[in-house]
Amino acid sequence: MKKEKHSALRILYKFILLFAGSAIAAVGLEIFLVPNNIIDGGIVGVSIIVSYLSAIPLGVFTFALNVPFMLIGYNQIGKSFLISSLFSITFFSVFVTILHPIPGLTNDILLATVFGGIILGAGVGLILRQGGSLDGTEIIAIILNKNTEFSVGQIVMIINIFIFSCAALVLGWDRALYSMLAYFVAHKVIDIVIQGFDEAKAVMIVSDYGEEIADEITTRLGRGVTFLDGRGGFSKDKKTILYSVVTRLEISKLRSIINDKDENAFVTINDVSDVMGGRQKKRAIH
Repeated sequence: MKKEKHSALRILYKFILLFAGSAIAAVGLEIFLVPNNIIDGGIVGVSIIVSYLSAIPLGVFTFALNVPFMLIGYNQIGKSFLISSLFSITFFSVFVTILHPIPGLTNDILLATVFGGIILGAGVGLILRQGGSLDGTEIIAIILNKNTEFSVGQIVMIINIFIFSCAALVLGWDRALYSMLAYFVAHKVIDIVIQGFDEAKAVMIVSDYGEEIADEITTRLGRGVTFLDGRGGFSKDKKTILYSVVTRLEISKLRSIINDKDENAFVTINDVSDVMGGRQKKRAIH
């Protein structure tokens, strides 16, 4: 019973965040970008252009153009992603329609571009983090990817180049360039929202002093360490491999710990997009 209650609360929390993300994204679009004729990429960008030309409310197009692609791509995205995306798209379209009569907050094109991109990116990032989407462009790319030599990322880029070119013809080249800037800002913010400000780094250490280094990492950084058994490809000697996840700010201290114990240790450090579970409680660095 307790497990079912916990599961229900987690689902409720997820949809509250999807709802909030939809509202935030709509604010970025309708209060900053659209009043200054700046568009986003993907289906939302197409919707803005078509709405501009037809005078039909933007919310109608964001819903009508996105939903068919979501349904077509059901086999590629799965039931959970589809439900989350349809929920987000529906409320995003509603919020866009409600906010449309409100005048833009600023007429300064650069301010509108930067802050519109930041707010839009924050909303979209929140939705993506909860397993939803506001844009059917990637679904199109996944479908086309099966019949072409292009990757999904390349197809999305080609589609957006076409969309921004259309924006240049309809809204002018200056607005198209500002739109590209807003798109860039939004995607940087999306990365921050999904990955977090406190960037995680995965560290692998090959050393003959593994026990000592692991003790220092645990004691001085408060990070867990996993021991892996390895063997040198050239020497065939058994090696102790340490695996740990630290933050970007702890890398300097980690280097100091390793150098103090073994200057000849082999170390690799890689970016980590997300961390779940394990011992991740932060202690003060000693």
